[in-house]
Amino acid sequence: MTSPAPVVLAFLDPAFPDGRFADASSPQLLVTDQGATRGDGIFETMLAVGGTVRKIQAHLDRLAGSAGALDLAIPGEDEWRRAITAAVSEHRAQHPPASATDDELVVKLVVTRGVEGASTPTAWVQVSPAGAAGRRQRETGIDVILLDRGYDSDVAERAPWLLLGAKTLSYAVNMAALRYARKQGADDVIFTSSDGRVLEGPTSTVLMAHVETSDDGTSVKRLITPLLDSGILPGTSQGALFAAAKAAGWELGYGPLEPQDLLDADAVWLISSVRMLAPVNRIDGKEIGTPSVQKELTAELNELFAGIQ
Repeated sequence: MTSPAPVVLAFLDPAFPDGRFADASSPQLLVTDQGATRGDGIFETMLAVGGTVRKIQAHLDRLAGSAGALDLAIPGEDEWRRAITAAVSEHRAQHPPASATDDELVVKLVVTRGVEGASTPTAWVQVSPAGAAGRRQRETGIDVILLDRGYDSDVAERAPWLLLGAKTLSYAVNMAALRYARKQGADDVIFTSSDGRVLEGPTSTVLMAHVETSDDGTSVKRLITPLLDSGILPGTSQGALFAAAKAAGWELGYGPLEPQDLLDADAVWLISSVRMLAPVNRIDGKEIGTPSVQKELTAELNELFAGIQ
């Protein structure tokens, strides 16, 4: 039997400027907390490498956006930053990394509406080691299947109460989709809308690339992602990588995308903060792109992404 991963918890508490540390192996959440009873809350997941949390401002901005969509009062940025710094430092002190290649931590920010009848949210920072599966998928790539999310691509604008652009705790459908994919022999999922648009993965953003030759014989590389207004979560990793790719001379594009666009691409990836850039090898059993081109583009984008803080 394997030992559970070491976890450090720091609850945001006005009485503790750097967070109130709690024993992760002991019960901490009241059974009446609405995060547990209703999934009423939000979260962000970040990656810390060598003790430095990547894209922290982008994640705090998205956390605030999700809170606004839920009419949820959350602690301020300075409180989050202090608690994040303290929790990461505490984890590294308690569990020093075995090597530089193992020095990756998952940093999760969680806010719930709190216990029933209370006016104060429950908020904490959770720090744990990054799993080996994400690193493996970065290197070997993944097989995905397309699944219908059941909404059309205009529903986010028509029904904002569905919270499709917010990162909420209500992840039961996303996790069910991943379990279904694994039963089919796949690693992950790309959701599509009921009107045939490419959306996102359960925990990731979709990227695709085309390489073309211009009239003067130079290579033109284009990086494309689905439209945000189709009800997908704005990807912090996608946004950061787009900025780095643009500076490196890539052209950028935003959907709308259809499944055939993915099948015709030179390369497709799922990108997220912890797993980072995972090449898609097959979609519904069909090979994607050319392996040599995918490998070259993946290496270039990984180098760009590694420089992002």
